[in-house]
Amino acid sequence: MEKFITDQIQEEAINDLSKLVGIASFNEPKESKAPFGKGPKKALDEALSLVEKLGFKTFEDPNGYYGYADIGEGDQTFGIVGHLDEVPAGNLEAWDVEPYKLTQKDDKLYGRGTQDDKGPTIAAIYAIKAILDKGYKFNKKIRVIFGTDEEILWRCLAEYNKKEDPIDMGIAPDAEFPLIYAEKGLQQSYLTGPGSNELNIDLENAFNAVPGKAIYDGPKQAEVYAALQNHNFEAEHQDGQIEVAGKSVHAMNAPQGVNAVVRLGIALSDVYPDIKVLQFLKAFGEDANATNLLGDVSDDVSGKLTFNISSLKITKDESRMQIDMRIPVKVDHDELIQKVSDSVAKFDLKYEDFDYVAPLYVPTDSELVKTLMKTYQDLTGDTKSQPAISGGATFARTMHNCVAFGAMLPTTPDFMHQANENWSKADMKKAMEIFAEAIYRLCV
Repeated sequence: MEKFITDQIQEEAINDLSKLVGIASFNEPKESKAPFGKGPKKALDEALSLVEKLGFKTFEDPNGYYGYADIGEGDQTFGIVGHLDEVPAGNLEAWDVEPYKLTQKDDKLYGRGTQDDKGPTIAAIYAIKAILDKGYKFNKKIRVIFGTDEEILWRCLAEYNKKEDPIDMGIAPDAEFPLIYAEKGLQQSYLTGPGSNELNIDLENAFNAVPGKAIYDGPKQAEVYAALQNHNFEAEHQDGQIEVAGKSVHAMNAPQGVNAVVRLGIALSDVYPDIKVLQFLKAFGEDANATNLLGDVSDDVSGKLTFNISSLKITKDESRMQIDMRIPVKVDHDELIQKVSDSVAKFDLKYEDFDYVAPLYVPTDSELVKTLMKTYQDLTGDTKSQPAISGGATFARTMHNCVAFGAMLPTTPDFMHQANENWSKADMKKAMEIFAEAIYRLCV
């Protein structure tokens, strides 16, 4: 195999990455032609400027939602779908370096976005440049698509898909090698019902996390604490409140967590048997696959449904819960929603849609998956790893015939969304080599 990635190519990539890391590009209030705030828009402008200098033909959405860069010619389009927005740095005291300045230390690249997803996007761009530097021409048009709202609601690519023609095949370098060929559908919704004059609760958490604790400071605490003990639920009662303990995990792994909100709801249902939403939680139990509610919902590709109840709010006017479902790729979405609606209606609850992202499924015997897997195996010697399925979500699912491919190796420590986010130069170089060889095999 030809070696595409030289030290010089990687240093050029790092130099451009430093320019993107230097831009804080988390979601902020909308401005003119900057729908997600000034940071994502500035990062988009900078990225398009960088690739233009490399010979790409660029386009920016007039309203600032997305941009793309094209190179090569052909009847088909190979897409590389990355994103330039990021989560905020968070607690700056937890960082050992300046989060918005690329810092090289111990052969690692530190800074917000180095792993998610500025680093992988730049790595893929310079893999393309490395092929061109060898004198090769592409038999497909290669389009690098820059999203600016991946960390929030994906409105950038919703706009892209309204306006642009679909790609023929592609990758999203925003996950882990070898590749993810199936991503479950993601449905976030509310269940609403009657309120209560007996109880007022406000336990609000993120949709996509199993709540690791729940605080109860309402009436009848002795009875509620006794009910928790009867169920063998871990809790502490002191200072006029009860803290129910759980185990927080991402909603896609809900069965591996312990839901503190659900546990509190089950205990409360013993003390307040007339409150319908609590009886629902008792019936739901702690089965995060929702078999008590819906029976077996699964398929032979992506396994079982996961069903996370992240929040519980009860006022005199209304009860409300947030739910996050990761739906198996072969399960009919509309039929499932009807089933959920019918099941919760028995508890005087109504189903309300919030957000839905369709699943990803590219068969493992497709040309795309077979070529990417063979490339990964040839360049790493890892013949044991297999194409994966995920309850998570990447931009791959927004595109036709597209899979999540890299850029993290199985041995790469995960620093995404964390303080001191970093990517080792060695792992970056290996990812660039894999990208270059894969693009060469598919597009030259």
